[in-house]
Amino acid sequence: MKAAKIIAWSGLIAMTVVLINGFVNGDFSIDGAALLANPWGIVSLVDLYVGFALFSVWIVFREKSTLSAVIWVILMMLLGFFAGSLYTLIALYRSGDNWAAFFMGARYNLNR
Repeated sequence: MKAAKIIAWSGLIAMTVVLINGFVNGDFSIDGAALLANPWGIVSLVDLYVGFALFSVWIVFREKSTLSAVIWVILMMLLGFFAGSLYTLIALYRSGDNWAAFFMGARYNLNR
C-alpha cells in the first residue's frame, strides 16, 4: 500500500504543478484551439476522457452517497487526474491498508 500512496502523492503533486503552470503560462482558448486542430490532439482528448469515464465508474461503484459520487465525477471531468489522485489518496488512507476496502469502498462491509 505504501507504493500506491507514493504513486498517488506523486500524481497529485505533478498535477498540481502542471495545472498551475497551465493557468499561469497558458491561454486555454489559443492552446485548446491548437490542440483541437491536430488529429492527435483529438485522439489524446478522447483517450483522456475515456480514462476519466472509466475511473469515474470506480468512484460511483465505491461511494455510498450519490451526491458524493456525483461531486467526485464532476471534479474528475473538470480537474482530471488531479481529482483522481486526490480521490485515490483519500481512499488509500481510509482503507486502513486493506486492499479490498480500498477497491470496494462503501461496498466492502456489505460483502463481509
